[in-house]
Amino acid sequence: MKIQDLGFFLLFCLVLWRRNPRTSIIIGLMCLFLAMPLFKFWIFFTAERLTWYAAAFFALAILLSMFRLTKKK
Repeated sequence: MKIQDLGFFLLFCLVLWRRNPRTSIIIGLMCLFLAMPLFKFWIFFTAERLTWYAAAFFALAILLSMFRLTKKK
């Protein structure tokens, strides 16, 4: 497990604890923006990981939004 994985798990748990879908989307977009220059410089391992992290944050945002909608009804 690399340090970027530990950072991801820490950030993921923090967003999960706060239960804010907007924060999850912002972090997911930041991961994608960080991955773009890495793909340009052919640093594929880290860039690919960042895209997977972004997908996880987007999925978390969808789940948190769904739980908020069911909670309001």
